[in-house]
Amino acid sequence: MKEKRIIFAAKVLSVIFTPFYLPLLGLAILLAFTYLSLLPFMYKLTLLLAFWVFTVFVPTMLIRLYRRYQGWTLFELGNRERRVIPYVISIASYLLCYYLMAAAHVPHFMGSILIAALVIQVACALVNIYVKISTHMAAIGGVAGALAAFSLIIGFNPLWWLCLVLIVAGLVGTSRMILRQHSLRDIVLGFLVGTVCSFASVALL
Repeated sequence: MKEKRIIFAAKVLSVIFTPFYLPLLGLAILLAFTYLSLLPFMYKLTLLLAFWVFTVFVPTMLIRLYRRYQGWTLFELGNRERRVIPYVISIASYLLCYYLMAAAHVPHFMGSILIAALVIQVACALVNIYVKISTHMAAIGGVAGALAAFSLIIGFNPLWWLCLVLIVAGLVGTSRMILRQHSLRDIVLGFLVGTVCSFASVALL
């Protein structure tokens, strides 16, 4: 009974902190805690909705349809060789979202979050050619890297946010190992790739 509860909790954490939601979280934090909070409410709501559609809904639905077409379970889709198409779908969705945001002339900081997410996706896809990597941890690492970069650019203390991100990273990483989706190497590699790519993308752009 206890083992079932642990597995259930691990599944819940994996769903809540799915990689697709974390760029949206980054945008929400920017809109709430930076000068972007001065933007009109409806404008911010529209941006969040558009971001959700192209970075969460579209890739999630397309990947689900692809998995069902192939007749694979979620565990089977986690096989390294089978993750290529999901990466391509994610990258294409993020590129489309960035194109639309650029066409709408959204503030630079918002675009930088999307670029960071794109760079992380591409990096994970390239690493996946050789070894398996945790995209859950890459996404959380991306949040940590973006926080560190924005703290330097904007000038705020990210300590408590980083502490929260690290706690979440530990919980999610443990969950992925409990569900036997990743090894410790996959977890650590994913977090490092996400952190470095995100920090470099935000800081340099």
